[in-house]
Amino acid sequence: MNPITEEISLFLVSLSFVYFAKAFGGSYMKSSVTQIERRFDIPSSLIGVIDGSFEIGNLLVIAFVSYFGAKLHRPRLIGIGCLIMAAGAFLTALPHFFQGQYVYETTLSHIPEENSTESILPCLANTSHLVINDLSTAASKAACEKEAGSSMWIYVFLGNMLRGIGETPVMPLGVSYLDDYARKENTAIYLACLQTVGILGPVFGFMFGSFCAKIYVDIGSVDLESISINHKDSRWVGAWWLGFLVSGFLMLLAGIPFWFLPNTLAKQCKSPSKKRQKEDIQAKSSSDTPEVEPEQGNFAPSLKRLFSNKVYLLIILTSVVAFNGFIGMITFKPKFMEQVYGQSPSKAIFLIGSMNLPAVAVGVIVGGLVMKRFKLSVLGAARLSIVSSFLSFCLLLIQYFLQCDNSEVAGLTMTYQGATEVSYQQESLLSQCNMGCSCSLKHWDPVCARNGITYASPCLAGCQTSTGVGKEMEFHNCTCMQELKGGLMAPPTNRSAILGQCPRKRDCDRMFKFYMAVSVLGAFVSACGGTSGYIVLLRSIHPDLKSLALGMHTLIGRTLGGIPPPIYFGALIDRTCLKWGLKRCGGQGACRFYDSHAFRITFLGLVYCLYGLANLLWGVLYLQLSKRQKKLELRSQAKATALEANGNNNPNGHAMVSIFKNKDDLDRDNESTI
Repeated sequence: MNPITEEISLFLVSLSFVYFAKAFGGSYMKSSVTQIERRFDIPSSLIGVIDGSFEIGNLLVIAFVSYFGAKLHRPRLIGIGCLIMAAGAFLTALPHFFQGQYVYETTLSHIPEENSTESILPCLANTSHLVINDLSTAASKAACEKEAGSSMWIYVFLGNMLRGIGETPVMPLGVSYLDDYARKENTAIYLACLQTVGILGPVFGFMFGSFCAKIYVDIGSVDLESISINHKDSRWVGAWWLGFLVSGFLMLLAGIPFWFLPNTLAKQCKSPSKKRQKEDIQAKSSSDTPEVEPEQGNFAPSLKRLFSNKVYLLIILTSVVAFNGFIGMITFKPKFMEQVYGQSPSKAIFLIGSMNLPAVAVGVIVGGLVMKRFKLSVLGAARLSIVSSFLSFCLLLIQYFLQCDNSEVAGLTMTYQGATEVSYQQESLLSQCNMGCSCSLKHWDPVCARNGITYASPCLAGCQTSTGVGKEMEFHNCTCMQELKGGLMAPPTNRSAILGQCPRKRDCDRMFKFYMAVSVLGAFVSACGGTSGYIVLLRSIHPDLKSLALGMHTLIGRTLGGIPPPIYFGALIDRTCLKWGLKRCGGQGACRFYDSHAFRITFLGLVYCLYGLANLLWGVLYLQLSKRQKKLELRSQAKATALEANGNNNPNGHAMVSIFKNKDDLDRDNESTI
């Protein structure tokens, strides 16, 4: 086997860096979903729309780039795309520099003196300290919203859309350019290298997202000692904007080499190209026509040829369903780990980046090596994809049984009925123990009592006094606190509470370890079939339709598989919210607390339905591939028999007519490369 040329090596390295940079930006966006949701006080359904704007940008230009891009200077188009992606990343971070400081909701509006020991009285008989924001909102809500920058999320939407537009030429033009001038038997390992390096981007993107999630959003402009929440609090907002600045600079660097690469590598890869042409001639029984020549025709006939391929249609359908499951799962997986297993957003993001994504990278490498080692045909590649998809689905099913109990929040997930004086009505935070405090029911300012129960605010816990400042604040004489003794609720010996939600029980940490083990193994198994699935796509279409097929695959996949999932996943997840936050200027903000059982069933149920359907479609696709392969073998045998019988006596006679008919049939079915 001849070594790859210097030009192919340079292009492969440059394209790999672009894959890394764009994957870094995309994964950082996924890791920042929770922070953006909290910063702009928007529901999960709207954050799904923002996340889907990347695919909307793809949709706007993918058809044009895929069809006409092959006729233009492909490397320079990729360079232009890098510039657009960099501009989109900078635009996404822009709201931070024009928005006011983040003001998190709290009921503790009395600012204590630093030398005071007992200052805040949570349970007061009047509500003057709670309705200040409401009064100012009623007086000038428009001015408040302008100051708070409540509509600045539109810039995040537009910036993410620009990133989608810029990313469009990278995959279809880059992969087709590489496949055109690389040895055919090396294509699988090259694609595996691209995907592996591309997966390193999400690893660093998620880990950097974890780092930024621990940094307060207004770092450098506020006194951190005055902040009474930490990164585990559902009101905490990390420095979400920082990663987009880094991503923008990376994209600028990644685009530089493509301005100096040639449009064609035919001269540098002369020998391999001739061999590739000879193989294509034998496969298609056609003349010495360059691969790009058929694309010079009209768009409509090429599109008709492409979509007359039943295998290609099945690949598209399978990909769309699988994309729906994957995009929905990866978008809300950090929130799933946070709500079901009690992990902080930064830890959830870190674990995904440091464990799941490396497993995916190893799986992609293993899948590419298996393809190269055993020289799998299209049917062999399809079998590998089916096995990996089915096994990963089985591992997903195991996750349903790895659950934790709901967090114990008084009035939301638990009530005391009849046993003591402390009882809560259904879906109410009020009880006899806090009736005289005139507490706000809108705010979420949780405290953890010594009995392990979380209360929505110090006032709703009936706390009378407090000591300390900032994160060290502690509340005392809380009348709503009870302890379970001998099967009955009794007053505790220590009626104090600290800021923040109570941690989950110890058995939840053990269950989370099992969950991570199953999740990492499932990621590895699923990734083993990634390269083989891509090979099935490449080898099921005519070479002259390759760029168009890849582009349409990306277009349809992004449109139907990338845009809807975050929206409907987010909308259904919103229905499991038990306590909504309060916006700075009034109105419903981001969700602060979910019913973890309902969240788990909703999230996993959607994933199971989509991946189950994808497995069924893989089975149908394999049957269609087998049927087509048998048909091709019969035609090849008939062609060989006709040539042997009539080749010497009448080379231009009826046998050749039959061959040309077979060739026309192949063109109609787009089967020549299988």
